[in-house]
Amino acid sequence: MRRSSAAIAVLAAGAVLAGVVASAADWPQWRGPSRAGVTAEPSGHPEGWPPERLWARNVGAGCTSPVIGGDAVYVLGYDGPKDHRRDRGKDILRCLDLRSGDVRWQRAYPSRWQGRHRRGDTGRYGGPNATPTYDPDTGYLYTVSIDGRLHCWNTRKKGEPVWNLSFYDEYEVPQRPDAGGGRRDYGYATSPLIHGDALIVEVGSPARGTLMAFDKRTGKPLWGSQYKEPAGHTSGPVLLTAEGVPCVANLALRHLVVVRIDKGHEGETIAKIPWQTHFANNTPTPAVIDNRVIVTSSYNISRTAMFEISLKGAERLWITRSHAKVGSPVVHGGRVFLVHGKLRCLNVADGEEIWSGGRFDHGTCLVTGDDKVIAFGRGDVALVDAVADEYRELSRVRGVVRDVCYPHVALGHGVLLCKDRGGQLVAFGVSAEKE
Repeated sequence: MRRSSAAIAVLAAGAVLAGVVASAADWPQWRGPSRAGVTAEPSGHPEGWPPERLWARNVGAGCTSPVIGGDAVYVLGYDGPKDHRRDRGKDILRCLDLRSGDVRWQRAYPSRWQGRHRRGDTGRYGGPNATPTYDPDTGYLYTVSIDGRLHCWNTRKKGEPVWNLSFYDEYEVPQRPDAGGGRRDYGYATSPLIHGDALIVEVGSPARGTLMAFDKRTGKPLWGSQYKEPAGHTSGPVLLTAEGVPCVANLALRHLVVVRIDKGHEGETIAKIPWQTHFANNTPTPAVIDNRVIVTSSYNISRTAMFEISLKGAERLWITRSHAKVGSPVVHGGRVFLVHGKLRCLNVADGEEIWSGGRFDHGTCLVTGDDKVIAFGRGDVALVDAVADEYRELSRVRGVVRDVCYPHVALGHGVLLCKDRGGQLVAFGVSAEKE
């Protein structure tokens, strides 16, 4: 393992907060309140575990995750022929009651089963992959289809459409090149990031920028990044601060790239770190702690690394063999949690593995305000002690879903949501006070 010459202090748990300002109990976007897989909400243990099953519903195929805003769940799924040769389906955006699962309203639009540039592994995915983003400031909800159509919906008017645009049609985004192992193009998986009045999305335009920002109210383009190389297959950009300057880190197809987003410098590249995974599988979203970024992937790389970002570039602090293939890293209490086969706990100071355990295959995890990890994968959901010196499983519910657990587990207002690739969504009440 390689480290910087300076000793690295054990870092605090808090990640840089994303631009979405929401109740701590909400789960309004990809990976939760701070886009980091961490929530201040308690797990409900021990009284709330094993959790009470509240409801279950199929919400359409696709790897999108549910989000929670107030007492509502928003989720996007596909309905139609599951055949890339027959593009006559539709995506359905549903607003569900958090406690009952009842449909409050839904909206639909024509959509493909797979993106127009689909290439490789076409039997393993289909339907929307990008998790919606909810903005409590405006009540708007943003979705991205697998074929790159960005929609803005008004949740305060039963999902009334506000504006939409097509990345492929308006920005001439080409098919992704071969990243090694054979050419792959899985369509769009990016989840929009709100920062102030801007909506930042990984578009992949060779002319306008890999990252682009749009006015969140009108859809008007605001800026594009200097970096114009192909987009990756990750689930969206994350905020960080370098020397007091707000920036965005994004795992594109060939690099971990960091760009400035402060006024007058929007889109300027400050770091470009080579990171190219075979089969276009730069899938996990980076984790951020202050000015440090943790990135992981599998296949030819099969490593996790931490980089320190300054306005002059990046320095690698450590690299380790423990890694994830799909699930994004979660940082809490001086530890990094990864799901890849097992739940793995690393020391954030040096990347050394502290423990591993359980069986979760391709899953995800989150960390609660009372120092518990909720890990989801292989059809099960488990509660694990986040601060123990060994893998300590406190509770497990088996057979929650049947399909692959790519969608991210979500927790808000005492309700735990688990969804699989096939669209089965199951809600559990984990609050110690049962209603």
